[in-house]
Amino acid sequence: MLSRVADSLYWMSRYLERAEHTARLIAVNLNLMLEQAPRSLPQRWNRLLASLQTEPPNGPLDAYHVTHHLTFNPANKNSVVASIASARENARQIRECISTEMWEQLNRLYLEVKRSSIESIWSAQPHEFFASIREGAHLFRGITHELMNHNEGWQFIRLGQYLERAGATATLLDVYFQEYQRTHAGGGATEPFDWVGLLRSCTALESYCKVHTADLRPAWVANFLLLNPELPRSIHFAAAEVQGALEAITEATQTRRSNRAERLAGKLKAYLGFGQIDEIMASGLQAYLEEVRRHCVLIHTAVNHSYITYPIEAALAS
Repeated sequence: MLSRVADSLYWMSRYLERAEHTARLIAVNLNLMLEQAPRSLPQRWNRLLASLQTEPPNGPLDAYHVTHHLTFNPANKNSVVASIASARENARQIRECISTEMWEQLNRLYLEVKRSSIESIWSAQPHEFFASIREGAHLFRGITHELMNHNEGWQFIRLGQYLERAGATATLLDVYFQEYQRTHAGGGATEPFDWVGLLRSCTALESYCKVHTADLRPAWVANFLLLNPELPRSIHFAAAEVQGALEAITEATQTRRSNRAERLAGKLKAYLGFGQIDEIMASGLQAYLEEVRRHCVLIHTAVNHSYITYPIEAALAS
């Protein structure tokens, strides 16, 4: 496979995962407006922006301006519209390597967001708009899984999706638990709706309740979203998928150049697999999540060096 094809498949998947993640977090926080006191609104919008590693918008920090900034603002390169446009552009560059159905679905999603605006969704039903983004991304993944050969290219799509998810979920957990620790240290109490919002942000509320009923203990929430090997949105599950994708790519390419990326992915999976939440909370959850994010960056760098920007000498030697 050409390195440019691998790069486009990888980034197409990462951008689409980013768009779906952002749309889900916006929708969750808009829904929570109906359930929480107005005094908590600025805190929630700041937390949302920090979770997405985005600077605040110009203007008031309210639902309208934050939603516009995270969805449609052309100055925000990680907005929903910008991420979907980047995913589509990467797909367009490798149109011959993906199925017609994949291209049509991604193009349909792109056209839907391009003809929308903050005014049009705000005057109608913003929740329906963000639901359509999530459903469009899910449909694309389903089409990809069912219609694309599960070859090297498919593995790069899988790799991009789960590496993006691992880093985004680690950042989300970090922001929520930093706020929890500050509130706890000041003698305050975290609202139960905050934990409901965190679980909903990872589409994990129902799964959590089936395991722990409705007992929303911070340590249990952290354990579920961080170390659960069965939850598709957990960091442990994502790390296992990243490792599996890299192993499959190595087998398909029959090259030794991927050893560093594989080793790093295996190390991350073991780090999560042998983690114990009581030890993690005692020694510092923030430091643990920072290490997870650092590993994600290192894996991305190693993948890029092994498959995208490697020197010709390395290719000839493998």
